Amino acid sequence: MNTFDGKKRLTRSNDRMLAGVLAGIAEYLDMDPTIVRIIFVLLAVFSAGFPGLLLYIILWIVIPEKPLN
Repeated sequence: MNTFDGKKRLTRSNDRMLAGVLAGIAEYLDMDPTIVRIIFVLLAVFSAGFPGLLLYIILWIVIPEKPLN
């Protein structure tokens, strides 16, 4: 678990396919990364793709990378 002062933190995962954003979200929510990726792809497809891509890029910039311990 990613903790800082005992609190759970959202970080990009080292178990990544592209930038680790969705795997990081899966780790934060204690879910399987494959399920989060499938949900994201379905949402992106049904929203014409562009908003999902834009959201992914914003999250890539905003969510810090997980430190290598």
